[in-house]
Amino acid sequence: MTIVCPNCNHSNPDGAVQCEACYTPLPATSHCPNCGATVQSDAAFCGQCGFNLHSTAVPAAATVVATVAPDIPVEVPALVTPDPIPDPMLELLQPNAFGIDPGVSPLPPTEMAAPPVVPPVMPNPVEAEITPPPAPPVVIPEEPEEAIPTAPPEPAPAPVQVVEEPAPTPAPQPVVAPPSPARTQLQQITALLVHVQSDREIELPPSLSVIHIGKPNDRIPPDIDVSGFSNSEIVSRIHADIRMEGDSHYIEDVGSSNGTYINNLPLLPGNRHRLRPGDRISLGKGDLMTFLFKLA
Repeated sequence: MTIVCPNCNHSNPDGAVQCEACYTPLPATSHCPNCGATVQSDAAFCGQCGFNLHSTAVPAAATVVATVAPDIPVEVPALVTPDPIPDPMLELLQPNAFGIDPGVSPLPPTEMAAPPVVPPVMPNPVEAEITPPPAPPVVIPEEPEEAIPTAPPEPAPAPVQVVEEPAPTPAPQPVVAPPSPARTQLQQITALLVHVQSDREIELPPSLSVIHIGKPNDRIPPDIDVSGFSNSEIVSRIHADIRMEGDSHYIEDVGSSNGTYINNLPLLPGNRHRLRPGDRISLGKGDLMTFLFKLA
């Protein structure tokens, strides 16, 4: 038996904890005590034989036997004190830390070397410069100023007449035709269920967010009543729901007796599957009540 992933419908081996394809955590499963089929742990009925899983008794809890470990003496090795690590800063404070031989100074300890004698620098002799006497000023006789002819006054300019230009004629505006409603309004997508056995189409009500599929009952009246189709006896009164979330449609089994199958794979109760155009929905086993999901 395999476990179908509720997210990607990948078939996983029995006992798997997460999906091998998308790594989604898989629901816990158990085995039907009647037929041995794999069912979800919180399922009310078996999807293969319809057995009531709540009627079985819960097995007694296994007795836990505590084990006592024998007393084993543990030997602890003696602690070994490592050698102290020398501090490099203390070594630099020691005298002659770099091992340089200072040598013997040629001078006595009480005498100092005399500074070298620098001979005085004599200034260069400055030669006296003889400045010649200034030359007498040259007198230039003044010339009489010539009379500058005065230009006659210019006549006043004639007044300029401003000619007004005619206003430009505005260009005719192009007439824009109103957009057709067929181009601006989006067509509404309609979801349909096509009954395979009778080729009858059932439109999903767009005003309902949850559409109940089943047969007449006192608890939840069905929005899609399949009692008029053939082989309707395999369908539970409250069988499955289709939920609309935006543009997406999701189907889930709500605890039917004979189960719901998507593309011949069982849909576990409590899990939901996102419907895509062309998905095959079977209510019950044997592919006797089958619908095709379609968008128009």
